Amino acid sequence: MPQMAPLNWLTLFFFFILIFFMFNILNFYSFSYYQAQVNKKKNKFIFNWKW
Repeated sequence: MPQMAPLNWLTLFFFFILIFFMFNILNFYSFSYYQAQVNKKKNKFIFNWKW
C-alpha cells in the first residue's frame, strides 16, 4: 500500500505484538478471584445417592 510505505513493517509487527501481550497481561492480573470457603467436612467420605 503506498500510504504505508514510510513505515517499517517489522516495527509495526513488534509494536502490535507488544500491545497484544500487554493487553493479555493486564487482563490476567486485573481479576481478583475470591477463594471458596473450605468445607470443614472435606476429609469425610460421603455418598449422596439420588436413586
